[in-house]
Amino acid sequence: MRNPWLATPDSPRAVRELVRASWARSEQASLDPERLSPPIEFSEDELRDYRLAHPLAGVLPVVRKLLVRDIEDDSGLVVAVGDARGRLLWVDGDAGLRRRAEGMLFVEGAGWSEAAVGTSAPGTALELDHGIQIHAAEHFNTIVHPWSCTAVPVHDPETRGILGVIDITGGLDAVAPHTLALMEATATAMESELLVQRLRSRGSRPASTRGTSPSTRHTLAVLGRDAGLLSDAAGAPPTTLSVRHTEILTLLAWHRDGLSAHELASLLYGDPDAAVTLRAELVRLRRALARVAPGLVPESRPYRLRERLDVDASGVLSLLDRGAHRVALSAYAGPVVPSSTAPGIEDIREEVATRLRASLLDDASADVLLDFARRDDRSDDVELWTACLRLLPQRSPKRAGVVAHLEQIERSLG
Repeated sequence: MRNPWLATPDSPRAVRELVRASWARSEQASLDPERLSPPIEFSEDELRDYRLAHPLAGVLPVVRKLLVRDIEDDSGLVVAVGDARGRLLWVDGDAGLRRRAEGMLFVEGAGWSEAAVGTSAPGTALELDHGIQIHAAEHFNTIVHPWSCTAVPVHDPETRGILGVIDITGGLDAVAPHTLALMEATATAMESELLVQRLRSRGSRPASTRGTSPSTRHTLAVLGRDAGLLSDAAGAPPTTLSVRHTEILTLLAWHRDGLSAHELASLLYGDPDAAVTLRAELVRLRRALARVAPGLVPESRPYRLRERLDVDASGVLSLLDRGAHRVALSAYAGPVVPSSTAPGIEDIREEVATRLRASLLDDASADVLLDFARRDDRSDDVELWTACLRLLPQRSPKRAGVVAHLEQIERSLG
């Protein structure tokens, strides 16, 4: 049966091209625009177990904080999180509206892929792999025409594969101009939090009897610690490195194209002619890595790593590039190898700290900036504390403390 809302060559009705294409796919799937029957794909027990094991379960607090927390019972909005196949796993928000949505089986455990229900924000966002807003009659099924929705896919932060989708459903507020930007920011925050959780897990993984494969991806934690912690994704016991070995691996991971002996000696010792000392240290490093991470044993001419090594400091810069300031600040455990005097490490330490400060000053919210300013190494940063004062609302109770701190800095400088 043809969707009665589908534009025809002699119809004046204007339809967005992406909606027209989605309607065409829905018709090709032989869906009935007058009949809606989303499949219930989980029993209650199956849904509970599946949700507990799903990658997005660990970042639900981000969704609740950014989307659900401010939705009251009379908000007229429902927030849903689904998996990569469009199956709804969590539904929250306006209780009355959720009861109404049950009438079209917009419930936990139901399949809302495009193939199952036709054009809708969650299903079509997954089909197109980007955020989308579907207004009322743009839905393929006429039963859904009273509703509007905005949905955005959530990706794996490392592989970029789709993990699931977040959706807001309701009336016109669900497709307000700012809603799509809010949803995209929430998806980015979820992906960033996933990455941080993985980095932390790799850095504090419990002892295991599993061996280390040469092809296993490794992570090196260097923020706020002098002895780097080398972990792998396979779950082998993490390895604590000496300061010198931490410095060498950090420099080689930072300069992925490789370094000549003179370049590495200069970055490590401040002396390009310290080649003999460098070679002796590399012999010891190769011997140590051969036991725990053979894939990371450095090659020569130039010195470089055969396999990728993820350094937690790089992860912070990646989060900043994506605008995830709060998550980046949470991941920033301190300066890169704090006690190191190696010129190359000092440069990396300064780069990370400077970019973090500049990015937060430019774009972070008042609360995030204040969290950063309260760190010990920023207690005398007048520009930072002044920016906090400028961003805080006039009636914020935090302003008095910021003013008092600025006065304290002024007294100490005077």
